[in-house]
Amino acid sequence: MYEPIRGKSVHSLAEDRTDRSPHRSREEELDIRLAGHLTALLTVTDELRVLTPRTELDAAAHELADQVARLRGGAPLRAEPSAPEASADRVEGLHRRAHTLAGNALVVATARGDAQGEALAAARLEAHAAALHDRVSPSAA
Repeated sequence: MYEPIRGKSVHSLAEDRTDRSPHRSREEELDIRLAGHLTALLTVTDELRVLTPRTELDAAAHELADQVARLRGGAPLRAEPSAPEASADRVEGLHRRAHTLAGNALVVATARGDAQGEALAAARLEAHAAALHDRVSPSAA
């Protein structure tokens, strides 16, 4: 009727299982997070480049790709931007998203002590804040 448990329980103490799992250092984790935020920011920047072509966005995309390559050891995968109509709401939403991502990247770069990442994230944060301010100001007048 009752058969004894023959193997270890999945509920055994965590200390038994931690020795088998790979661990990353704090720096490696921060590198991964920073590269992720910058890659997401690059994707949004590529979308903005399609909707509102400007040389500033081209230069920013190039810098972002360089930083991601530095952190990951290879060029980032880049999605083909979808090119729907460039409505003001869509462009504003992308600038808001880019502003948020740049802020996240700035926090991680600061925690990591990455001066290049900090400078790039801060520059993108300011650029997207200015773009949002420019979009809001004309409609308020």
